[in-house]
Amino acid sequence: MIEEIILLSQELIKIKTKSYRRFFIQKTKLTEQLSILIGQRGVGKTTILVQYLLDYANGDRLSSKILYVQSDHLLLGRLRLYDIAREFQLLGGELIVFDEIHKYPGWSIELKSIYDTFSALRVIASGSSALEITQGSHDLSRRALVYHIPGLSLREYLELTLNLQFPVLGLDEILTKHANLSESILQTLANINVRILPQFYDYLRHGYYPYWDELKDDIKFKMTVEQNIHTTLEADIPAIYPKLTAYSIQKVEQLFIFIAENAPFTPNFHELKKILEIGDERTLKTYFKYLSDAELISIMQSASKKLSKIQKKEKMYLQNPNIIYALAPTASNKGTIREVFFKNMLSQNYKLTLPHEGDFLINNRWHFEVGGEKKNIKQIYHIKDSYLACDGIEQGINKKIPLWLFGFCY
Repeated sequence: MIEEIILLSQELIKIKTKSYRRFFIQKTKLTEQLSILIGQRGVGKTTILVQYLLDYANGDRLSSKILYVQSDHLLLGRLRLYDIAREFQLLGGELIVFDEIHKYPGWSIELKSIYDTFSALRVIASGSSALEITQGSHDLSRRALVYHIPGLSLREYLELTLNLQFPVLGLDEILTKHANLSESILQTLANINVRILPQFYDYLRHGYYPYWDELKDDIKFKMTVEQNIHTTLEADIPAIYPKLTAYSIQKVEQLFIFIAENAPFTPNFHELKKILEIGDERTLKTYFKYLSDAELISIMQSASKKLSKIQKKEKMYLQNPNIIYALAPTASNKGTIREVFFKNMLSQNYKLTLPHEGDFLINNRWHFEVGGEKKNIKQIYHIKDSYLACDGIEQGINKKIPLWLFGFCY
């Protein structure tokens, strides 16, 4: 059976190989014995896994040192992941990848056994962003390093679609040198007769997910986003939480639909219980957690130090602008899309909270207002370290920074 799995691995690596290399694989070596990559559906985890395998084998997909295993493939049948790993290392295998590990029943005990038994075998697994590595008695937190894979940044989208290269920018760099940085990027684009704002608006509609580069069709892209969301709600979350009943899954779906139609909003849990006919507040908050962990929504908390963690106000958003355009194009507005974009680009490397004044507080230091080109800083001018992130402008001045430039933060 291992021979068939090896042949399948070689074929799948061939099919799933892509040339563009994302920031994650450029900066992260994954030299640990067990690494787990998590992220929402469609952000390109499989591509990254295949690139790691090929790098390890110096580009030879037929190498006996590497093996790609699609965890839900029919060929696995009743085979245990442990048995596959055992036979693979006996044949001289060194690096094995288990893609979509959350779909395999008992995945955590299998990975734990592989880790504990085959110390010379390196394992990389991928799974849903909702994956719980501390779940049950097979706690992997002391064995595995977990890495989060986000969707494409604006910088990566431009690199992928225009075949260019741009540097990653730190927030300090943007705040102090944004005029020079934006001028350099604009000139690079001008050299190929491209303007930044049309590219930025295209990104907001379909740039977060790498599969746009293959589809290049708005209707197909929208359908794929919807299908991935349904699969996350109806297959991924139940696979991770198998005790969920069909009724509970239905309620989680209803909650997500409510959020899609009303985001952004600050939830009134008492009223939501009535609207969705959910028995108690604790259950409702658990459903919110499922959606947040699966990266279908994002929850921003208040920065207030006067309130306890439980009492802090929260604001609910859909997770990224592509989801907004796919699910709620009529309900969306420019202000919401701008805020979600800003939140996405900065939250990968910085802590964002809701301040008393302004839209966002970053690392408990920098205050930001996000708005259109006519936005002024009067509202937060009296606050130290306050800035504007403005849409509709190619270049900024002083504390007024083009919104698109924050898309280069990863």
